[in-house]
Amino acid sequence: MIATLFVAIASLGIGPVSLGLGRLGHALISTDDQVARAILFELRMPRTLLGLLVGAMLGLAGAVLQGYLRNPLAEPSVLGASNASALGAVIALYFGISEWHPAMLPLLAIAMGLLALILLFALAGRSESPLSLILAGIAVSTLAGAGISLALNLSPNPFAAMEIMSWLLGSIENRAMEHVWIALPCVLAGSALLLANPTALDALSLGEDGARSLGVDLARTRLRLMLGIAIGVGGAVAVSGAIGFVGLIVPHLIRPLTDRSPSALLLPSMLGGAVLLTGADILVRVIPTGAELKLGVVTAFLGVPVFLFHLLRERRLW
Repeated sequence: MIATLFVAIASLGIGPVSLGLGRLGHALISTDDQVARAILFELRMPRTLLGLLVGAMLGLAGAVLQGYLRNPLAEPSVLGASNASALGAVIALYFGISEWHPAMLPLLAIAMGLLALILLFALAGRSESPLSLILAGIAVSTLAGAGISLALNLSPNPFAAMEIMSWLLGSIENRAMEHVWIALPCVLAGSALLLANPTALDALSLGEDGARSLGVDLARTRLRLMLGIAIGVGGAVAVSGAIGFVGLIVPHLIRPLTDRSPSALLLPSMLGGAVLLTGADILVRVIPTGAELKLGVVTAFLGVPVFLFHLLRERRLW
C-alpha cells in the first residue's frame, strides 16, 4: 500500500516538467498556478489513475489464472485473452465503430476477450493438463494475432496502420479522464467477480475432484472467472492497448511474501500490478530516447527474464 502511494505521487511529479511535493500540494488546493494545475489534472492525473487501474487488473487476473489453472505461466496474454481483446479494439478502430459511441471500443474488447476464453476452454476440453491449456492459449493468441495482422495488412492508409500499431504497443500517454471513466467500471466489475469466493481457488489447488468434494461448484466458478477476466482485462486493454507480462511477473514476485495459497495472492497482486505498471510508466518518461518508449515494450523486456527462469528450472527436470 505504501509502495502504491509512493509510485502514485512519483507519477504525478515526474515528467518533462518536474513538479515537487510543494508545488503538487499547492496545485491541488489553489488555482494560483494554472500551469501546474493543467499539467496535474489534464496530463498526469489521468495517466496515473490509468496506470494504477490497468496494473491492478492485470496483476489480479494473472494471480487468479495461475491459481485456477495451477500453472505458473498462466496470465491473460499467454492464454490469448489480451490479444483477443486487442483484436476487438482493432476491429473497432479499423471499421470506425469506435466513433459511434465511446463505449463501443471497450464493449468489443470485452466481447472478444470473452470469446477467446470460451474458445480456450472448448479447445482444452476436459483435460486437466496445463500443457493442453497453454497450447490452446497459443492457438487462440495466434488466431487473434493473425486477425490483427490482417487488419494492418488491409489498412486503407498508412496513417490508420500507424494508429493501430501505436495502440498495439501499449501506452497510457496522452490519456484523458474520459479514458478513466471507461476503464473504471470494467475494472471494478471484473475485480468484484474475480475476488468473490477466493477459497474456491484454494480448493482447486487440490484438483477438481478435491474441490468438488469440498462443495465448490466448478461450472459456476469457471463462468464467474471467465466473465471477470473478459470484462476486467477487456476494459483495461481498451484504454491502454496490449500490455503483456504484468500478470505473469507480479504473482511470482508476490508469492514468496505470502503463504503461497492462491487466495492470499489476490489483493497483494492487485497492489503489486498497480506499482509495477505505474513504475514502468515512470520509466518510459525518464529514459532518454528520441520518441517516448511504449509501455508494452518495457513490460515485455521485464517479463522475458521470468520466462527464462522457469525455462531453466524446467530443463533441470527433463
